[in-house]
Amino acid sequence: MDTKTLFKERRSVNFFDKNKPIDETLLKEVVDMAVLAPSAFNLQPWRIIAIRTDAGKNRLVGLANKQEKILDAPVTLIIIGNKDGFADSNPVWDEMLASVGGNTEMVAGAKQAATFLYGSSEDRKLKFAESNAGLLAMSLMIAAKDKGIDSHPMSGIDFDGIHKEFGLKESETVVMLIGLGYFDSSKQLFPRRPRRLFEDITTII
Repeated sequence: MDTKTLFKERRSVNFFDKNKPIDETLLKEVVDMAVLAPSAFNLQPWRIIAIRTDAGKNRLVGLANKQEKILDAPVTLIIIGNKDGFADSNPVWDEMLASVGGNTEMVAGAKQAATFLYGSSEDRKLKFAESNAGLLAMSLMIAAKDKGIDSHPMSGIDFDGIHKEFGLKESETVVMLIGLGYFDSSKQLFPRRPRRLFEDITTII
């Protein structure tokens, strides 16, 4: 599917066909394509919890305002950002060291810059986690559509409740949920509403 078609045909689907599953192989293909999304210093400060079982859906639905999408979608992804993703413990730093031929000075400089830019306050750490995980989230929805899978992002959720229920680390933050599945063709989507265009949102200085 070409890029223009992807963007035009991707919709936030409210109604999923609960009888059409997504197998794990296809889900893996979507995720492995989506992680080509950019991230600061390629640190990839994110992870995903994929809710596929009825037990998992029942744990989540009450923390997502009881949205039926959670129960109907074959998969709902919890998108998680890591506020400490710039720390030395991130294995990406080792990969970077190898990719620059063992230049420790270069990697040390990158670590210092990342710590200054993203770790100097709690607000910066949160912004770092959410902005990078947000890039992954959009990439996931585009990759899904390329595979014929519909999606719906959700932020009307109990962020703290999900954090606790699914045992996230203190350094992690819930960014959003993304329902994945196939549109229930017995239902009807509202027409796409107009978007604000270049003239409405862009200031040239």
